[in-house]
Amino acid sequence: MLTARTFLVRGLLAGLAAGILAFGVAYLVGEPPVAAAIAFEDQGAVEAIQPDDHPDHAADAGHTHGDGDDAIVSRQNQATWGLLTATLLFGTALGGIVGVAGAFAAGRLGAISARASTAVVAAIGFLTVYLVPYLKYPPNPPAVGNPDTIGQRTAWYFSILAISVLAAIAAIVAARRLTPRLGAWNSWLIAAGGYLVVVLIAGWLLPIVDEVPADFSADLLWRFRTASLTVQATLWAAIGLALATMIGIVVRRDSEKARGAGQLAGTVA
Repeated sequence: MLTARTFLVRGLLAGLAAGILAFGVAYLVGEPPVAAAIAFEDQGAVEAIQPDDHPDHAADAGHTHGDGDDAIVSRQNQATWGLLTATLLFGTALGGIVGVAGAFAAGRLGAISARASTAVVAAIGFLTVYLVPYLKYPPNPPAVGNPDTIGQRTAWYFSILAISVLAAIAAIVAARRLTPRLGAWNSWLIAAGGYLVVVLIAGWLLPIVDEVPADFSADLLWRFRTASLTVQATLWAAIGLALATMIGIVVRRDSEKARGAGQLAGTVA
């Protein structure tokens, strides 16, 4: 039987599995540009200090990211166990959230199955929670960004995130209410168009952030942002597919039980 607990437990399991997969992708495609960006930042820190005047400081500047002997967490551990822990925790939590959202959406997105609605929830989540904010404020590697503006940049990012999520919820509600009059296809097209208009206006009104140093490699920046998008797409896709598959198994099992019970009742009668 499909219950909120069914969705939640399977969402957590799907998120755990997705976290493992995301770790592999992040380690293979994400760590190389991160390491290169850290090397760029450390090199800049060294060059910012005059070695002749401050030899001790110049030596220390090359160990700002955990390479020194007294570092709490080494760079090697950050790139392995630290990264694995982060992806597992984030993936599991995200899977639980998608599971709860899938439970709420089941039966409320038109005449589609619980498995299909779960996959749709994951796709909408990736679009609204990650992709739209990413397009406005893409992530930056180490050495990119002004520390003095981090508070403003964080506020702007969460602003576009909140607008995207609220607009998506409003679009879904509007589509459901318009469906009896306009039909499912027209209603969802109108809702999607309304969502697009809202996020485009929000993106146009919110400030532009351009703090990339002039001497920073454009290729490295592109590889880092592409890797970030790849990792997130992998995580969301794995959660959506795994959870939808498990929900489909539960539905099929319940159907087989109901069919068997019906046949048994007919035999007894």
